[in-house]
Amino acid sequence: MTAVTVLLALLAALSNASASVLQRRAAVQEQERDRERAQEPEQAGGAAGAAAGGERSVLRRYAPLLRRPYWLAGAGLLALSSLLQAGALAVGSLSLVQPLLAAELLFTLAVGSVVFRRRPDGRTWLAFAALGGGLALFLLAAAPSPGRPTARPGDWLLGGGGALGTVVLLVTVARPTRGASRAALLGLASAVSFALTAALLKEAVGRLGQGPAAMFGHWSLYATGAAGLVAFLLLQGAFGAGSLTASQPALTLGDALTSVVLGWVLFAESIRLGLNLLPEAIGVALIGAGSIGLAHASSVGGEWDATDPGTSPGSAPAVPRTPRR
Repeated sequence: MTAVTVLLALLAALSNASASVLQRRAAVQEQERDRERAQEPEQAGGAAGAAAGGERSVLRRYAPLLRRPYWLAGAGLLALSSLLQAGALAVGSLSLVQPLLAAELLFTLAVGSVVFRRRPDGRTWLAFAALGGGLALFLLAAAPSPGRPTARPGDWLLGGGGALGTVVLLVTVARPTRGASRAALLGLASAVSFALTAALLKEAVGRLGQGPAAMFGHWSLYATGAAGLVAFLLLQGAFGAGSLTASQPALTLGDALTSVVLGWVLFAESIRLGLNLLPEAIGVALIGAGSIGLAHASSVGGEWDATDPGTSPGSAPAVPRTPRR
């Protein structure tokens, strides 16, 4: 069962990474269209229109994106990723499935370099590798153990309430920010929401052993849909706010680490301590080094996915740099 769990989780990671890249390109296309509209009629209030466009809510961005083939393809891959994740959770534990999705980092770079037709610089690749490798080392050393198939009702008040409060706090802090900071905060809020969605899905599929009626008759299945919708909308906000180099690490790492915490709180899963603290500390240090390196790579090399390659065939346009705050 472990091999099946690992395979399904890795396929889910690949599908989710591909969805992220495709929907990021759709967001870039929409931003470029907004800029073109704002520049056309200056005498008709183009500057005011640009300011209003920049303040549009996620829901107002949703309708135009439905016409973008890249966004629709990404939505289909997100649905496929959810099915693969559900299959993995049905045969494996939350602590095993969610950390494996850290492979999404490398998949994102591989798919992104093809879709955007320009590779991130070497520092960005090394930073992503440090982030993914550090997380993998930490989780391999921690070796989270499986716990209960379902959570006790009282535990959901602590785990679910804590996750919900964290999301509200992150969204509140993100409101006055712009650029990479906003993308990272919304990406992290989306990560916590996706981790909560996975925990709810684990609760639902954990009841499948009692029969389909037990699963469909429990609130967790429907809460999974609600939490997933919130995570999805926050994800669109992160994609529209800034580059994948800002949102994707927060999204992937935040999802995995939050899932470990929720696995402990809800399903009594545990991690190893003692001598394993050394490799765990090294893993955390790699994660920190990767985060610092990624920030430097973004400020020095610019955002490699900030322009649509389809608008400048055969050339490599100048990429706008992340503004310093």
